[in-house]
Amino acid sequence: LVGFAGTPGYLSPEVLRKDPYGKPVDIWACGVILYILLVGYPPFWDEDQHRLYAQIKAGAYDYPSPEWDTVTPEAKNLINSMLTVNPAKRITASEALKHPWICQRERVAAAVHRQETVDCLKKFNARRKLKGVILTTMLATRNFSS
Repeated sequence: LVGFAGTPGYLSPEVLRKDPYGKPVDIWACGVILYILLVGYPPFWDEDQHRLYAQIKAGAYDYPSPEWDTVTPEAKNLINSMLTVNPAKRITASEALKHPWICQRERVAAAVHRQETVDCLKKFNARRKLKGVILTTMLATRNFSS
């Protein structure tokens, strides 16, 4: 496929570079979703879309404390494998399903759904909603005054 479609924070580097792309873009998006599910906020975030895209193209994300302190190394390894910038080196869906974090989920399930994650997700969504209200108000005011 070729072209530009998708939600900005979930776009893969190859889509942003306007390279032809295939199934690995879905693995990238799943890596973003997994990151969000584990801590409640995305791996790539900036109010400025150009800076956001630069982060994504560089694969510039981290695992800050304290949210990531209790997340297992296996989970981080799976995310790293999914958020690999080079799509040829990115984990496939088949490989991801065989990953230790997926296969040994009984052992790690207790650490996944923490209240801090839910709280972070609520705060992140509240900030996004507030930004939307502010932008709508600014546009309405500008259109009304013109």
